[in-house]
Amino acid sequence: MSGVKSDIEIARKAKMKPIGEVLSKISVPDDPIAFSPMGRHIAKLNFEYIDKLKEKKSNLILVTAITPTPAGEGKTTTSVGLSDGLNKIGKKSIVCLREPSLGPSFGMKGGAAGGGYAQVVPMEQINLHFTGDFHAITSAHNLLSALIDNHIYWGNKLNIDSENIVWKRVVDLNDRALRSININLGKLKNNIPRNDGFDITVASEVMAIFCLSNNLEDLEKKIANITIAYTKDKKPIYAKDLKAQGPMTVLLKDAIRPNVTQTLENNPAIIHGGPFANIAHGCNSIIATKTALKLSDYVVTEAGFGADLGAEKFLDIKCRKAGIKPNCVVIVATIRALKMHGGVEKEDLKKENLDALKKGLPNLDRHIANVKKFGLELVIAINHFITDTDKEVKLIKDHCSKLGIPVSLCTHWSDGGKGTEDLAKSVVEACKKNNKDNFNYLYKDETPILKKIETIAKEIYGANGIEIDDQAKEQINIIEKSGFGKFPVCIAKTQYSFSTDPKLKGAPLGHTLPVREVRLSSGAGFVVVVCGAIMTMPGLPKVPAADSIKLNKKGEIEGLF
Repeated sequence: MSGVKSDIEIARKAKMKPIGEVLSKISVPDDPIAFSPMGRHIAKLNFEYIDKLKEKKSNLILVTAITPTPAGEGKTTTSVGLSDGLNKIGKKSIVCLREPSLGPSFGMKGGAAGGGYAQVVPMEQINLHFTGDFHAITSAHNLLSALIDNHIYWGNKLNIDSENIVWKRVVDLNDRALRSININLGKLKNNIPRNDGFDITVASEVMAIFCLSNNLEDLEKKIANITIAYTKDKKPIYAKDLKAQGPMTVLLKDAIRPNVTQTLENNPAIIHGGPFANIAHGCNSIIATKTALKLSDYVVTEAGFGADLGAEKFLDIKCRKAGIKPNCVVIVATIRALKMHGGVEKEDLKKENLDALKKGLPNLDRHIANVKKFGLELVIAINHFITDTDKEVKLIKDHCSKLGIPVSLCTHWSDGGKGTEDLAKSVVEACKKNNKDNFNYLYKDETPILKKIETIAKEIYGANGIEIDDQAKEQINIIEKSGFGKFPVCIAKTQYSFSTDPKLKGAPLGHTLPVREVRLSSGAGFVVVVCGAIMTMPGLPKVPAADSIKLNKKGEIEGLF
């Protein structure tokens, strides 16, 4: 494997085209009205142009995956490879991705620009500060935090209960020490010490609003409706009560414009927004997806982590809010990951093990069953590793054949779009077969919040039911009494298992979903249900990726992946 180039080495040798040439592929004119260059290879599309684009009958493809393992699945890589493959077979395709967070980039997961010869570039810039969107979101969020404490300092006319402020601060790094902090400890006479804390930026409600808004006006309206605190008598106080929506929108006015870059094969990629699917709703922006649907015939987009988290939230939250329906779902699986679900340790994955692979297949089956509950056509993509054997590949293909589901062996990591041509053809056929009238949500708007949680627990996670403490029940009661009972729910839980125990692999049944907290996101329009030990501010691993990231003597970045 010594001759295999790293992702960053491949990206560095990319023959990128000027962004105007890339945009011309989807008929975007080289005009200041249409886009604003952000350097030579990145651009932001302008609303003046987007608003004039006409709706068209395009195909939306959702890429999801089996339950993630340390062995890797490759959703982003497959999304990029599939879009390149669709372009290879003569279809006009755009890939729509989320922006990477600095938390994973310097933590454990790494960046989110794809891998091998199925990447979006410039990889280094995308995985670091990109166009500054995340910094704008962080600043807007923390401006609201500052306005809250400033209002209290100057007399607290709104009678904010300092012990019932529900708006934390955020930073786009994994920093567990900031989960719980004490503020206002100075000696100024109007200081009121209180407990506070930080979430990671991708878990911010501002990030969710950013991704669920249709335009600037909609963004400002949603920001205005953020619940920031309660009075002593439990009356909600909103961002608009502090007149915060105006300045926050000003900070986001450029960030909200979608970013366009390119794949290694110079096909267009829109990268915009980046909530995590384990602690947030895990999809890129509605603006990005809808713009891509107007500009191409096929739009490939991903939802974070497995189909139990990302796909469910994409379908029940994003599709509900945006009024869109996928034409096809691609479930990405790797033989390595399925063997881990079958009980094999990471260091033994290179060995052929048909028994372990069979034992791991129920995980794939559960994700297939979950997607089918929404009435959607699906295709299985086997993301190929060089250690996969012919017998192992055949076992999965035979298994999927018995289920009547198309399956493609994909080599996009090593071969780019050429390695996904078969997958692209299967996706085109699935889109032709799809009947959007068959699409349905997992639950109705009118369903009570507690019942929505139970439905997801039983139908998606295979649980017997939920376990909820009195505090969470009271939080639901307040939310419903405040008129927000029709909101969809966003489950925050570990991504590594259908249960809340990350060590429980495969497709467990009979477990219980423990609900410890229910948070209202009144601006974004959903309810966050925190389950098990999941944290909305992640921590760094014992050996973070940051340990290996540095500049070499040439001024080039090393260690980023």
